[in-house]
Amino acid sequence: MSSSDSLSDLEGLSDWSTSDSDEESNRRSYKVRVDHFNTLDFYEFQVRFRLDKTSVQQLLDEIYPYLTVKSTRNHGIKPLHQLLLTLRFYALGTMLLSVADFAGVSKASACRIVYDVSCAIAQLYNKYIYMQTNTEQDFYEIARFPRVLGALDGTHIRIQSPCSHTGEEFRNRKGYFSLNVQAVCNAKLLFMNVVARWPGSAHDATIFNNSELRAQCESGLYGTKWLLADSAYPLKPYLLTPLLNPQSRGEQLYNVAHIRTRNCIERCFGVWKRRFPVIGLTMRLSLNRIHAVIIATAVLHNICRLHKLDDIPPEVEVPNEEVPILNSIEEPNNTCTERATLIMDFFNNLSSHGQPFSTG
Repeated sequence: MSSSDSLSDLEGLSDWSTSDSDEESNRRSYKVRVDHFNTLDFYEFQVRFRLDKTSVQQLLDEIYPYLTVKSTRNHGIKPLHQLLLTLRFYALGTMLLSVADFAGVSKASACRIVYDVSCAIAQLYNKYIYMQTNTEQDFYEIARFPRVLGALDGTHIRIQSPCSHTGEEFRNRKGYFSLNVQAVCNAKLLFMNVVARWPGSAHDATIFNNSELRAQCESGLYGTKWLLADSAYPLKPYLLTPLLNPQSRGEQLYNVAHIRTRNCIERCFGVWKRRFPVIGLTMRLSLNRIHAVIIATAVLHNICRLHKLDDIPPEVEVPNEEVPILNSIEEPNNTCTERATLIMDFFNNLSSHGQPFSTG
């Protein structure tokens, strides 16, 4: 064997060794991905991903075109794996690294996937979250409050401090960082409107006054129907709040019916946060990712309600929905003709014909 042949063989060996090493390195960079869709039974699947298999498949069909476009960005990870990873993150609300290990991807990939999938689901907002006008009868059956369009309130979603320059803007009145999310729901606990862009320091009334919903109500889009809200909101012809000091029997019945009917939004927030603990705990994401997650989980909440999925207890402990500290807006007596007329013509008549429900 000549020296040149020996050199050639060594070079070939060196090339083969390098190629084999690269191939082995590439194999190590891809973790094992379990086929949870086929290996888990229906109950265990819903426990881990909060939706059942049928709902997941339908959702995947709806967002598939968007995820296909993002496939190169996510290194060819299948859309189903991307969706399940994101749902698992919503279900745990923990660090992305834990979810990445569960799904068999890197932390960087998990971060991109959660954002991409959240944006894809959020694009379904107009399909699943919209103002409905056939809500009166369902609300009336709760406590005989007539002509109710929806229940309105805000809830605080905990976040980590965004940055040193603007962080204090997100500190709410209870001292922690949050986004103040405004929502309207119907009597079936379906979201009809969600606004998720305001910092925790923003007052509920400020959010409403700057919302598209207020402009729609001002224009008379919803006719003579009412939104019900607590005393942190302004009293309007289309937005009824409780009386701060009810005196007559009719006023007391009005307040009881108002509180019981408006309680739908508090229950809706509770169901939402228990189903998707990521929004019931502190979110450690950038603001644009947090916005996408909030809207995406609101869409998923409605999908779950429409599919009549059972409320499954969360795997992690979610704090109870906090009772808000109201910054009541004082209204002079009888500043709202609609409220005064409603009490006089409707609730006073209920009182005179016997008590329709307990005030206890």
